[in-house]
Amino acid sequence: MANCIIKQIPNAITSCNLICGCIAVGFAMHEHYPSALLFIILGAVFDFFDGMSARLLHVSSDIGKELDSLADDVTFGVAPASMVFSICKTCTYPSFIGDLSLYLPYLAFIMAAFSAIRLAKFNLDTRQTTSFIGLPTPANALFWGALIVAHQRTFTDGQNEWFGIGLLLGTFIFSYLLVADIPMFALKFKNLKWTDNKIKYIFILTSILLILILGISGISAIILWYIILSVFTQNKK
Repeated sequence: MANCIIKQIPNAITSCNLICGCIAVGFAMHEHYPSALLFIILGAVFDFFDGMSARLLHVSSDIGKELDSLADDVTFGVAPASMVFSICKTCTYPSFIGDLSLYLPYLAFIMAAFSAIRLAKFNLDTRQTTSFIGLPTPANALFWGALIVAHQRTFTDGQNEWFGIGLLLGTFIFSYLLVADIPMFALKFKNLKWTDNKIKYIFILTSILLILILGISGISAIILWYIILSVFTQNKK
């Protein structure tokens, strides 16, 4: 009986990730963006601990892997896509677009589909044991969540009729980055030597500075910095 309970601990934690994603979607649809971001972050915490618990308890399973991908797509794919959809509904659009502006926000859900593809590729790609190929879904979710929370009023005050279009174009770009064959470093340390982890240390230190200077906007800036740093360092190897 005890063994059965222990085996289900990682799946229970993964389910908490899934629930957080569902709650984030609900908040996003009601335009409560800070709460949506909070539950995306909580989902990321559960996502970290489900894998750790599976390794510590030696109870990884095929069901756990499938459940993990499902939970991640909801929390890091559907939830940020819902935030973009929700805010794009309240943006103003150029007058020549006309009634098409009622349907354009639905394009945001392309992000959820590409997140699912990204997760499926990760499950099958043996190259991603120590680094990533393409933008990780949690990084994508944090970028959009922080961007929308930090600039909600700017996007929706009606002063610029191109913000909605810009957000959707950004969604397409980041959807491509999710599945692009671009190596990106992971924050995994085999040792603490500066020479072996120089890029990671630089990233961590600059990330702390960005948060201190920019606040919540710093999260989005960190993700952009992560992409740039990966492109210019990992692709030279």
